[in-house]
Amino acid sequence: MPAPLLLTKIYIPPSRTNIVLRPRLIEPLTRIMHCKLTLISAPAGFGKTTLISEWLRQCQTPAAWLSLDEGDNDPIRFLTYLVAALQTVAANIGKEVLALLQSTQPPPVESILTTLLNDITTISDNFILVLDDYHVIDSQPVNQTLAFLVEHLPPHLHLVIATREDPSFPLARLRARGQLIELRAADLRFSSDEAVEFLNRVMGLNLSPEDIAALGTRTEGWIAGLQLAAISLMGHQDTTSFIQSFSGSHRFVMDYLVEEVLRQQPVSILKFLLNTSILDRLCGSLCDEVLLNPPGSGQETLEFLEQSNLFIVPLDNERRWYRYHHLFADLLRQRLNQGNALSADDQENHIKQLHIRASQWYEENGLQIEAFRHAAAANDIDRAERLIDAKGMPFHFSGGVAPILAWLESLPTDALNTRPSLWWRHAALLLIAGRTDGVEEKLNNAEAALSVIQQGAEPDDMARNLIGQIATARATLALTRYDFNSMLDQSRRALAYLSSKSLFSRANAHWTLGYAYIFQGDRTKARQALLESISLSKQSGAVFTLILASIGLGNVQEADNQLYQAAETYRSVLQFAGEHPQQIIHEAHLGMARIYYEWNELDAAEQHAQQSLQLARQYDIQVIDRFILCEVFLARLKLAKGDLAGSEEILAEVNKMAQRSSFSLRLSEIAAERVRLLLRQGNLAAAENLANTFDLPLSQARVVLAKDDLAAALFLLEGFIQQVEAKGWQDERLKGLVLYALTLYLNKETDRAVQILSNALILGESGGFVRVFVDEGQPLALLISEAAKRGIEPDYTGRLLSAFEAESHRSYRQSSLAPTQIPVEPSPPNSAAPLKESLSQRELEVLRLIAQGFSNKAISQQLFLAIDTVKGCNRRIFDKLQVGSRTEAVARARELHLF
Repeated sequence: MPAPLLLTKIYIPPSRTNIVLRPRLIEPLTRIMHCKLTLISAPAGFGKTTLISEWLRQCQTPAAWLSLDEGDNDPIRFLTYLVAALQTVAANIGKEVLALLQSTQPPPVESILTTLLNDITTISDNFILVLDDYHVIDSQPVNQTLAFLVEHLPPHLHLVIATREDPSFPLARLRARGQLIELRAADLRFSSDEAVEFLNRVMGLNLSPEDIAALGTRTEGWIAGLQLAAISLMGHQDTTSFIQSFSGSHRFVMDYLVEEVLRQQPVSILKFLLNTSILDRLCGSLCDEVLLNPPGSGQETLEFLEQSNLFIVPLDNERRWYRYHHLFADLLRQRLNQGNALSADDQENHIKQLHIRASQWYEENGLQIEAFRHAAAANDIDRAERLIDAKGMPFHFSGGVAPILAWLESLPTDALNTRPSLWWRHAALLLIAGRTDGVEEKLNNAEAALSVIQQGAEPDDMARNLIGQIATARATLALTRYDFNSMLDQSRRALAYLSSKSLFSRANAHWTLGYAYIFQGDRTKARQALLESISLSKQSGAVFTLILASIGLGNVQEADNQLYQAAETYRSVLQFAGEHPQQIIHEAHLGMARIYYEWNELDAAEQHAQQSLQLARQYDIQVIDRFILCEVFLARLKLAKGDLAGSEEILAEVNKMAQRSSFSLRLSEIAAERVRLLLRQGNLAAAENLANTFDLPLSQARVVLAKDDLAAALFLLEGFIQQVEAKGWQDERLKGLVLYALTLYLNKETDRAVQILSNALILGESGGFVRVFVDEGQPLALLISEAAKRGIEPDYTGRLLSAFEAESHRSYRQSSLAPTQIPVEPSPPNSAAPLKESLSQRELEVLRLIAQGFSNKAISQQLFLAIDTVKGCNRRIFDKLQVGSRTEAVARARELHLF
C-alpha cells in the first residue's frame, strides 16, 4: 500500500548527490536563528528548494517542511497541513488545533493561532519551519494568518519562505527591525565556477569554458535554464552552434528548451509523461493502472526519469511516490489537452478514460476521496455518485464533505434534474456539514424532478427509496428547527418507503425517529429506535450516523440515571470521531461534562464543557442553538464553585443571545439555572417571577422552600413526583425525591423524610450521583447523617457526607472562616431545655451558622434562603431564646446544649 498522500506535502526533499555545493549561500543561512524570517524569493528554476534542503542537511537543526499548492489557499487546509508539518518536529503540537480545524466552521483564526503558538512555546530547542512554493498563495486570509504568526513567532522558531513572488505581508517592518534575511535571484544565479561544476561534473557534458560562459550569459545563471539546456545538449553534436542559437527572455527560453527536451524523448517516455500528467502524485502501480502497462513497468520508468533528471521530484526516501516539477507538469497537461494526433472529441474521451482508471486504482486502494476527485474530473457522474455511497467515504470530518459539495454545486441544473437523487445528496451533505441554508429548496427540487420523471406512474422501487431518502433529510431538517411533529411524521414516512437494503438511510431515519421520541418524552421507544440506528450504522459503515445515534443513546442513558453506561457510550463517540472531529461530537463532550459534574469531578467536567463549547460554536450560532446548553452548564459549574458573579455574567449574556435569536426552547433551561443563582443571591422576588413565568415545578418548589413555606413546597413536589413517575422519567424523579425528602425533614417529619431519602439513595447509588445531593446544601447533610445513623446505604451515605464536608471546606476557604464538620449524628433540639417553644430544624441550622460567624448574606447563600427569610429566622430565634443579640443567642444556645 503506498504511503499516505498527505505525508508527501510535509516531507523534506531528500538530499541529492548530483547538486552543486554552494557555500557562499549556505553561510548566510547559518545566521538565521538571530532573526524571524528568511525569504528566498526568485523566479521558477533558481534552485530555491534544492538550496534549502541541502542547507538543512548540513545545519542539522530540526526542521518542519510544508510544500504548498493552490489548494492551500483555503485557510483551514493551510493551517491543517501547517500543524501536520510541525508535528514532524514535535508530535504533540497542535492536537487541539487540528480537532478544531477539521470542523466545518472553525472558531476565529486568531484564537486558533494563539493556541498553536502556545503549543510551540513548549518546545525547548531551536527549530525551523520551511514553507516552499509560497507564491501559489493568493488568499488574503492565509497571508493574514502567516503575518500574525510571523509577528508573534517564538524566538526558538525560525521561518523560511521559498517563493517566486514576495508574500503580501509587511516585509519592510521586518527589514527595518533586522528580523529578515533575504536571498533573491541575483544571489541564486549560478556563478561562472558553479556553472562549470554543474554542466561538466554534474551533467557530464565536458563543455569548453567559452561555451559555458556563453550559455551562462544566455540563461543569466538561471539554474533551470542551464539544466534544460544541458539535457537538450545531450542530443547535439555541435554544442557551440546550439548555444549560439539561444536568445530571448527566460519564458521563451524555457518554452524552447522544454520543447527540445520532449522531442528528445523516446515515444514510450513521452507517452508516459503526457498520460500521467493528470496525476498530482505518482507511484508505480498507479501509473501501471492508468497506462494499462504490465505491473512493475511504472516504477522502472519513474526511476529512469529521476536518473535522467527529467523534472521529477521524489517524495519519500523509498522512492515510491513522486511528482513532476510544477512547470513541467503544467506544460505536459497543456500538451495532453491539445492532443495533436487525435480529434478534440477523441482526445477528450482519452483523458476521461485516464481519469477513470486513476479513480479505479484509488478506489481499490481505499483512497475514496482521491477516487471521487478523478471520477468528477472525468465527468463520470454515475461513478462519482456511487463513490459517494461507498463504505469508507469519511463524512465524519469536513475533508470528506467539502470536495463532494463543490462538485455538486458545479453540476448544471439539467444534470441534477435528470438525477433527482443528486438533489437529495446535495441537501443531505449540507446537513452533514452543519448547514441548513438551501436544504429545503434542494429537497423540493428533488421531489419535483422525480415527479417529472414518474409522470404520474406508480413509483418503482428506486423511486420509493428516493422518496424515503428525501423524507429522512426532511426529518433531519425538522430536528434543527425543533419541529417534533414533523420529525416523527417524516421519520415514519422514510421507514415506510426506504428499501430494506438501504441501510445507510434507514439508520438515519431511525436516528431522527429516536430523537422525536426523546422530545415526546417516550424514552423506551427512543432507546429502541436509537439502538436500531446504531446497529444499521455499523452494518453500513455510516460513521456519521453512528456518532449521532450513539450520542442520542447516551442522552437516554443519562435520563435513566445510567451514568456509567452513558459515559461508556460517550467515550465510544469520541473514539469514532478520532483525530478529526466535527462539531457534532460536542454533545458527547457535554454529556461527559454532566456526568463528571454529577460524580463531583468538577475539573474534568469543566474540561469537557470547554471542549464542547468550542465545537458547538463552530455552528452558525444565529441558526443553531447548541452552544447555549454548554454555556448554561458552565454557569452551573461556576455556581457550584462559588463564583456567583461568573455564573451571573454567563447567564445574562446567553439569555440575551437566546432572546435575540428566538431560541425559545432554551429560555426555560436558562431560567431554571437563573432561579438557582437568584436564590443564592437572596433575590427571592426575581427567582419567584422566573419560576412562575416558565412554569418550572422544581424551581417553584425551591422558591417557596426559600420563603419557608414548607406546605406549599410539599404540595408542589408531591404533584411533580407523581407526574414524572407516571412518565417513567428517572432523572426528574431523583431530583424530586431529594428535594421532597429535604422539605419533609425541615417540616420535622424526620421518619418520612428518611424513608423518601432512602428511595433517592437507591436511585442515586446505581449511577454514582453526588452533586444532586450536595447542590441542595448543608441541611440535606443532616438528613443524610440521620439516614447513616439508621444504617441506610452506609457506604453511599459515607461518600456523600465526605463530599459535603469537602464542599464545606471549599466554601469556608472562600469565606476565610474555619470549616465545619458534618456530624454523623446530628444533635436534635434539647427537649428538656427550658424553652417556651423549641427551635425548628431550620432555626437550628441558622443558629449554628451564626455561632460560626456567618453574616446574614453568607447564611442565605449557604442555606439557599432569601436574606429576608434569614432575618425572620433570626427574630424568631431571639424571641424563643429570649435574647437581644447574636452573641447572647450563641451563649444561651451553649447553656441549653443546642449545639
